[in-house]
Amino acid sequence: MDLITVDFETYYSQEFSLSKMTTEEYIRGRQFETIGVAVKVNNKPTEWASGTHEQIQTFLDTFNWGDSMVVAHNTMFDGAIMSWKFGIEPKIWADTMCMSRALRGVEVSHSLKATAIRYELGIKGTEVLAAKGKHREDFTTEELGRYGDYCINDVELTHKIFKKLVKHFPTKELRVIDATLRMFIDAVLELDLGLLEEHLENVKIRKDTLLINAGVTKKDLMSNDKFAELLKGLGVVPPTKISVKTGKEAFAFAKTDEGLKELETHEDDRVQTLVAARLGNKSTLEETRAQRFIDIAKRGTLPVPIRYYAAHTGRWGGSDKINLQNLPSRGVNGKVLKSSICAPDGYKLIDCDSSQIEARVLAWLAGQDDLTEAFANGEDVYKQMATKIYGEDEADITKDQRFVGKTTILGAGYGMGAVRFKDQLATFGFDMELAEARRVINVYRDSNWKIGQLWRQAQHVLKCMYNCDDVGLGRKGVLSVVPHIYAIKLPSGLHLRYGDLQVQQEERGLQYSYLTREGRKNIYGGKVVENVCQAIARCIIAEQMLKIPKQYKAVLTVHDSIVCCVPETAVSEAQLSIEESMRWVPDWATGLPLDCESGIGNSYGECE
Repeated sequence: MDLITVDFETYYSQEFSLSKMTTEEYIRGRQFETIGVAVKVNNKPTEWASGTHEQIQTFLDTFNWGDSMVVAHNTMFDGAIMSWKFGIEPKIWADTMCMSRALRGVEVSHSLKATAIRYELGIKGTEVLAAKGKHREDFTTEELGRYGDYCINDVELTHKIFKKLVKHFPTKELRVIDATLRMFIDAVLELDLGLLEEHLENVKIRKDTLLINAGVTKKDLMSNDKFAELLKGLGVVPPTKISVKTGKEAFAFAKTDEGLKELETHEDDRVQTLVAARLGNKSTLEETRAQRFIDIAKRGTLPVPIRYYAAHTGRWGGSDKINLQNLPSRGVNGKVLKSSICAPDGYKLIDCDSSQIEARVLAWLAGQDDLTEAFANGEDVYKQMATKIYGEDEADITKDQRFVGKTTILGAGYGMGAVRFKDQLATFGFDMELAEARRVINVYRDSNWKIGQLWRQAQHVLKCMYNCDDVGLGRKGVLSVVPHIYAIKLPSGLHLRYGDLQVQQEERGLQYSYLTREGRKNIYGGKVVENVCQAIARCIIAEQMLKIPKQYKAVLTVHDSIVCCVPETAVSEAQLSIEESMRWVPDWATGLPLDCESGIGNSYGECE
C-alpha cells in the first residue's frame, strides 16, 4: 500500500475563510476554488500542480488512490476536497493532526507549524499570508511558483511528521482515525428541511413568549438573586463558585464562568433563552444550531464532524460548530434536531448504545466482583442499590427509589460527596435533604468498598507518578504508569497525560495539579478513576466500531453509542451483527460484562 501525502491551497479572503466559516460551508461555498495541490507518493519528490478544476482533476487521476493510505494535516479539510470535488476515495485516510493529538495530549497546539517545531522537523512557510483575496488568475508566474514551493514544504513536513509519529502509533488507532474521518468525508445522512424550519420558528416564538410572560426585565436578568430564582423556576440548580475576593460561595454568573457556559448549551431552550438574554446574545444555541442545520440541508447531505481524540480521556468531540455530542433529547422541543437527521431512501439508522459501560468498567477495574457479577447476570443493579439504601425488598422498590439507586450507581463511583450528589438529584427535579444525601453516599461506599479502595490507589498513583515510580492501577495488566511523561498507559497503547504534574501542601493534605490550556487543574484519586474509566470505555467503543461490518456504515458516534446506516432489506441481520460487535470484549478486558441496546428508525430521533 502506497503512502500518499497531500495538501491543497484554496482561495480565501477576509470573509470567505475557515476562520469565519465551517469546513462544510467553506468547501461547498460558491467562492470555493482550488488554486493548487501538492502530492508526495512514498519517498518520491513532491509534485505541485495548479490549473483549472479540470486540469487538477487530470493531475490527480494519475495517482493510484484506491490502493493507498492518504495522509494530510487536518484531513477532514483536504479529504473532503478530494472526495466532494474530485471523487477520490483512498483505501484509508490518515491524519497527522489526529495522531499528534493522541500522542501528545489535547493541552498543546497541534497545528502543522507547532508540530513541526516540536519534533524539530522544519519550519512552515508564510507565503499563504500573501495569497489572501487572490484567485488563481491573480497570481503572477513567480508568485504561483513561490506558493507551490510553500505547499510542497507543507507536504514534506506532513510526511516527516507522519513517519515520526507512526513509529509509536497503534495500528488499530489508525483505523479508528479512518472511520472517524469517513463520517465527515463520506457524508450520507440527510436533513429534514421542513421540520427544521418549523422548529426554528417555534423556538423563536417560545423565546419571545417566555420573556413576555415572565415579565423579565434587563434589571431582573442582571440581578444575581433574581436570575437564580428564574433558573430555579425552570428546575435548574444555579451554578456556584468560590469567590476569589471573599473566599465564600457565590453564583457563577460571569460570562467566563464554566457553570454559566454549560447553561448556554442546556437542553431546555427556556434556560438557553434566559442565559442568552442575560449575556445580551441575539440568539440562543438552539436557534443558532437549527439555523446551521437548515443551511447545511440547503447545500446537501450532512457531513458528520466528529473530532478524534478531542478530550483528555481520548473521547471523541464535536467539531465544525455543530456539536452532535450534545443534541437535546428532552424538554418541549425534545428530539426535534435528532429527528431531523435522516437515513437516505432505502436505508434505516440503527443506534446501538453500550449499556452502563462506565459503571461496568469501574466495578470490573476495582475488582468489585459482586457488582460485576450482577451486571453479568443482567440483574437490576439500580434496584439492588435502592434496596440497600431503603432496606426494602426489590419487589417493593418504587420508581423514585430506583431512580435514586440509579443515580447513585452512575454518579457516586468517582468519589462524589453528599452536596454534589444532592445537587445532581435536584437537576432531575428530585429534592433530597443533605443529611439523607450523606447517608446514601455512605451506604454506597460501604457496599462498594473496593471501589473506594481504587480511589485511594489512584491517589497513590499520583504520588508515584510525581516521584517517577512505576506502578499499576486497578486490575493487573490493564493500566500502568509511565512516570517520566506523567501519564497512564491505556489498553489502546495511547496515554492519559497529566502534564507538568505538581504537588503542594494544603489544609486537607497534598493537592496535585496538572497543566491545561486554561491553566492548572486539580487532580485527585477519584477524578483519576473517572478519567481512566472513561478512557477505557472509549478504548472499547473504538475497538467495537472496527468490528462492525463495513456494509453497515458507522455514521456517528455519541459518547458510548454508535449509529449505523444500513439497507432496509438487511435491517434484522444488521441489528444482530451490530449488537454482537457492541457486546464483543477485547482480550485485555476478559471478565468485563458488556451489554448494549439498540433502536431502529428512519431518523436518529426515532431510534431512541
